[in-house]
Amino acid sequence: MMASPETGISDMLTRHIAAMRWEGLPDDARAAAARACLDATGVIYAASGLAHEAQPFVTLAARGGEGPCSILGTGIRAMPVGAALANGALAHAVDYEDAFDRAPAHPNASLVPVLLALAQSEGPVDGRRFLTALAVGGDIACRMALSLRQPMEEGGWYPPPIVAAYGAVAGAANLLGLNAAQVKDALSMVLCQATMPGEIKHSRRTVLRAVREAFPAQAALTAVLLAREGVAGFEAPLEGKAGFYALYAGGAFSADDLADRLGTHFWGTELTFKPWPSCRGTHPFIEMALDLRARHGFAPAAVAGIDVEVDEVQHMLVDPLERKQAPAVAIDAKFSIPFTTALALTRGGVGLDDFGADTLGDQQVLALSALVRPRVAKAPAWQRGTGGAMGIRLHDGTFLEAMVPDALGCPARPLPPAAQHAKFVDCLAHAALPRGRDQAERLAAAILTLDRCEDVGSLFA
Repeated sequence: MMASPETGISDMLTRHIAAMRWEGLPDDARAAAARACLDATGVIYAASGLAHEAQPFVTLAARGGEGPCSILGTGIRAMPVGAALANGALAHAVDYEDAFDRAPAHPNASLVPVLLALAQSEGPVDGRRFLTALAVGGDIACRMALSLRQPMEEGGWYPPPIVAAYGAVAGAANLLGLNAAQVKDALSMVLCQATMPGEIKHSRRTVLRAVREAFPAQAALTAVLLAREGVAGFEAPLEGKAGFYALYAGGAFSADDLADRLGTHFWGTELTFKPWPSCRGTHPFIEMALDLRARHGFAPAAVAGIDVEVDEVQHMLVDPLERKQAPAVAIDAKFSIPFTTALALTRGGVGLDDFGADTLGDQQVLALSALVRPRVAKAPAWQRGTGGAMGIRLHDGTFLEAMVPDALGCPARPLPPAAQHAKFVDCLAHAALPRGRDQAERLAAAILTLDRCEDVGSLFA
């Protein structure tokens, strides 16, 4: 639909963002927010020790002077905007953060760095206030992604970091207690800053795809702090004549998707928590490779060919094929179905230690990756972007087949709490300043009971 300012989309959302409090948050949204905090902070800790691409952002934040905010896993304390930038760069760098399978969104990768910066600079912020902001912000990012009726990619944009910026504004504005007019001002100012071109997917020279969440996190925090200082924005930053939907979706969006059960259903309850540190679209192929290997017991050397059937969303994970079969940097490997499939078949798993220079040059992995041949399904029988089909041909003539309609970690097949807990402990062991199991266990327990915490910032100091 084409909306005019009179439609009041911006007014509806900003009133909701400003008004939501812990008492109105459903129990499932409260629990989901705690799980999201556990997952997001763990992934940031891991990236601090593994993601060299993020180091310039950490260095820049540190040069801004010592402040009250922690850059997780590093021991460095920075000013709020710098900390949001650095933690944002870390949040996606190992590609292990949560995902929203229904639409192109990773709602917490920008949001959590912004909320942490505020919790440590505007504190004390209690756990209930923090979790409410996390639930609100994640929900808004998902709603905006769901509401698109023209894919952002048609205009040359890359959606996840863009919608994440608006969710981060919503959560931060709620945490700070901004009124509806100030929330609208903040949304206006993030519209002036947050963008992400689709070229991020195609360029061989850059690793910006790994650190992309630095930019929306910085933009969101800047927007909210300026709004609090009284900087006025637009009357209709979302549905206006040249607002968000006009610029990014040709004016084509669904107001119904934005309003659907607003305030009673929070989409953060339907997130995917990743079992493997790679693009969500690679997961069905990792799962199928692991399952076929476990059930049939063949050695990697027995494989003669690997056929994978993908959908149009996953096409970017197999094209250009030569680059995907032999990725040069970690983030390309994480965005490669051939490489992650080969990893799973060769190593019997895909973990945080499997994307270093030694793995990128592993001849056994590369040989298997070169055997992968993709085909794009015209009418896939699975959830777009999170399912797929595979056939493995062995040298003895055996042909093994598998199909996954929706990969492990999705709401219908969630990552078990014990597995998510183990993921967090493993992530903290990979931090620049590693935490031992006992420390990680204590922090995990505190995060999962965050509603009892009086000062969230102190947990991460």
